[in-house]
Amino acid sequence: MDLSQTDHLKAYGITFNALEKGIKADWLLNYRGGSFLLDYSDELALTCQIKGVAFEKLSTQQAVDIYSFVQSDEQNMDVVRLEKAPKIAVYVPPGFQPWDDAVTLVLEYAEVPYDKVWVDEILKGDLKKYDWLHLHHEDFTGQYGKFYAAFRGAPWYQQMQMTYENEAKKLGFKKVSEMEKAVVLTIKKFIGQGGFLFAMCSAADTYDIALAAQNVDIVDKMFDGDAPDPNAQEKLDFSQTLAFTNFKLEMNPMVYEFSNIDIQPSEIGPQKNDYFTLFDFSAKFDPVPTMLTQDHVNVIHGFMGQTTAFRKSLIKKSVVIMGERAGTDQVKYIHGNYGRGTFTFYGGHDPEDYRHAVNDPPTDLSLHKNSPGYRLILNNILFPAAKKKKQKT
Repeated sequence: MDLSQTDHLKAYGITFNALEKGIKADWLLNYRGGSFLLDYSDELALTCQIKGVAFEKLSTQQAVDIYSFVQSDEQNMDVVRLEKAPKIAVYVPPGFQPWDDAVTLVLEYAEVPYDKVWVDEILKGDLKKYDWLHLHHEDFTGQYGKFYAAFRGAPWYQQMQMTYENEAKKLGFKKVSEMEKAVVLTIKKFIGQGGFLFAMCSAADTYDIALAAQNVDIVDKMFDGDAPDPNAQEKLDFSQTLAFTNFKLEMNPMVYEFSNIDIQPSEIGPQKNDYFTLFDFSAKFDPVPTMLTQDHVNVIHGFMGQTTAFRKSLIKKSVVIMGERAGTDQVKYIHGNYGRGTFTFYGGHDPEDYRHAVNDPPTDLSLHKNSPGYRLILNNILFPAAKKKKQKT
């Protein structure tokens, strides 16, 4: 999985589907960019050839030598056994969306199976069927993405608002914002019971904002019919959030922003200078962040989104920062624990579409087979399959 790999993204799909068939797989952390070692079969080799994925057939002695090298004390490497493919759910509303979900795109390209779920499935308890849940360009505050100023007259915006309002009414909620609060609490319970949450773009910060605003109205009248609490900021409860604290809400409904968690374009500057760096973790002592940062490069081109990156000063001390823009307050990639589960937040919308806008065509991943930004997403797909290590006493 180093620079010699012909299709990094499909390699994850091959590994995932091999796990579903009961084939043994080991993740060699930090070995040639984080490689996968699987038991050989003619069928597996043919699959790699058909999918255009580079592979090497090893002798028993070669495999023993690699294991010995990777597990030696002198190397910042380790072996993680991948045991069982996780059951994956992607949270998306029904019908057409005028934007694309990077995770759905890469799951489709890598041929990783997943189910789509939305509010009804979440609230009736369907998350117990899944190990891993993805949230993307979602607004859990009930403000319809804060697209009001620019798109309130657009048919897709009006249809989106009607879809959400009808769903809230069907489920017995007076407001969409109240429905969203029930959703984030249910997801939080899912994490606490051992689930894996992965969120990108506006889903990451609006999820935490909704948790902090459980007991206060932060939504203006054009979204829910009544004015927000004038003291909403002071009533936020940051003890309820997963990743962010002490943030300030953007209460103006005409401003396309939720809070100061997000980094503004003016702070990022020219596209040619927008890169973030992955942290180097100890494979033997910090296997989780090591798995989540496996890549063939450690400096990755940035990409924008409604939530592009997270302000470091507003990230809780308990959260692990895995990728940041060196020398700035801009954090791209974070991970943390809650209860028996974990959450990972990744800023930006599409790793291979720098400024993805409404109605832009979807990214063709066949043109980005070796995308390091998309590899970070797929690390999160395989991470739940890893065998849990026993803690040393």
